[in-house]
Formats: sequence, structure tokens, C-alpha cells
Amino acid sequence: MTTKRHFLLQLASLAAAGSAAGVAQAQAGFPSRPLRIVVPNAAGGGADLTARVVAQALAKRLGQPVVIDNKPSAGGIVAGEQVARAQPDGHTLLLVSSGTAVSEAYFKKLPFDSIKDFTQVSQLARFDLVIAVAENSPFKTLGELVSWAKAHPGQLNIGTPQIGTTQNLAAELFKLKAGIQAQVVPFNGTPPVITAVRGGELHVMLDILGPLLTQIQGKTLRALAVTGRERSPQLPQVPTAAESGGGLASMDASSWNGLAVPAKTPPAIVERLSREVQAAVAQPDVVKQLAELNLTAKGSSSAQLSEHIKADTQRWAEVIAAAKLPKI
Repeated sequence: MTTKRHFLLQLASLAAAGSAAGVAQAQAGFPSRPLRIVVPNAAGGGADLTARVVAQALAKRLGQPVVIDNKPSAGGIVAGEQVARAQPDGHTLLLVSSGTAVSEAYFKKLPFDSIKDFTQVSQLARFDLVIAVAENSPFKTLGELVSWAKAHPGQLNIGTPQIGTTQNLAAELFKLKAGIQAQVVPFNGTPPVITAVRGGELHVMLDILGPLLTQIQGKTLRALAVTGRERSPQLPQVPTAAESGGGLASMDASSWNGLAVPAKTPPAIVERLSREVQAAVAQPDVVKQLAELNLTAKGSSSAQLSEHIKADTQRWAEVIAAAKLPKI
């Protein structure tokens, strides 16, 4: 019995040593060629620009070029499918975002599972969402707007970009949290929403801060609140929705992006990538470049981003069900 136990202990020790050696070898040989970040958005947008800023910093840290491959499509399907089927060796990454969670919740069927078919690497940045009215609007605070909406059921209209965007669902979440009846009106992009709010056709809008900042600074729009847990560095004087009263203490919705790799990528490589990405987005020059894009640099561990995507997917699925929105 003693001999058998000794033999089994030796086998276990050899297996552990072999596993450790394999992990070390995988990490030591990575990266062995240029990396590719597949972006499910067109060139020139916020997601693409974020990826390019981070790619430059990451390339210097890894000693290999990091190229951007734009694959725009509805729901990020083309990019997601391509990366899900890629060799799981850490050289092909996917730019994921709050839109990834929205697609997982909104689409009846995707050719991949946004949670099971990928391993998350790190978050990159946060995009604040803002609730804004025209500068000449009678609503000076979010609490006043909610009070008016409760006194006039169904009369408030909220403009957002297209159905299926984080902003559109955030408006539905706002209605649910505030306990108001209102019409969410989707437009084809942000500019026509701004025009409709400034022209008095809409009471209020909810959108990403970036495109609205110059309007807010120029005093043609007034920001009532941001919808995330933290105040925006670009508008530190504007309260969060949770700080604004009106039953919105649990309101939390923001837009973000990050990086993921195929699900079977070795843990040692995922850990290396996560560590390097977090270090890259913490660099002062990267923080500055992202701030110039009206983004807040924000890294995370692989586990933190994984939990974030799961929580967002569940949140948006609940909003879609509660608002009785048809799935795509």
C-alpha cells in the first residue's frame, strides 16, 4: 500500500511539474507573431479609435505589432464568429463592449455564445451616458423631469439612437427605475436626436456623452445626469441619476469596451494579456489620448470583465422582457 501510494504521489508530482512547464512554455513563447484585434465596428468610431490607441501601447509592451481588423456588422456577428473560430493562442482578440451584452440579450440566436465562447482579457475604457435637455427646457434637474413625467403619464418622450443600442435600452431602464410612463423614440444616429431636442420635438435625450459634450459646453444642451455609478470626469459637476432622487438610487447604465480571446486560450496567455492590457491603459499618455476621445481609461482583470458582461447581459435581458420589446 505504501509503495502504491508513493507511486501515485510521484505521478501527481510529475503531472503538476509537466503542467507548470507547459504553462511556462506557452507564456514564454507568446507572442510569436503580430497580434490582431478584430473590431465589430467601422473605422473612425469610438470603439475603433479606442482599439487603435490601446493597440499602439500594447505593441510596445509585447514587442510585436498589433493590427486592427474592422469587421462591422449588425450585432457584431461577423467579428464575433471570426474570433470564436480563431486559433486560441492569444494572437487574435475581439473588441467586446456593452453592445456585446446587448446583442446576447436582444438576438434570438447568435452563431456564438458571447459568454461561453470567449475568455475575457480586460476592460479598456468607459463611455459615460448622459440624460440631457435643451438649454431652454423648463427641467433644471432630473428630479423635476421625473416628477413631471409622473404627473403627465405617457406624455414624456425620450430620444435615443437606434433600437438595439445600449443608449436605447438605458432609456427603457430609466423608465422602469423611475416608475414613469414615457415614449422612447429611436432615431437613426445621434445628430437627429440633438436636432429634435433643441427644436422642442423631444423633451429629453439619452446618449453617449462624447457627441453631446460640445453642445453641453456651448450651452445649447443641459446635462441633467449621467447614468453610471460614478460622475463623469468630463462633467464632474453633473450628478449621477442615483444622486438625483426620483427613485433612481439603483440606476446604473454605462457603455464600455474591452478585449476577449477565444475560449480555449491557455490561462497563462490570458493572464499575460490581461496584465499587459491593464498596464497599457494605465499609461499616462494612453489615459490622456482616451480622455481626448471623451473616454475614461479603465482596465480590469479577466474575471472582473467576465462578471461585468454576465451582469450586463442579465440586466438587458430583464429590461427587454419588462419593456416587452420584440427580440431581433
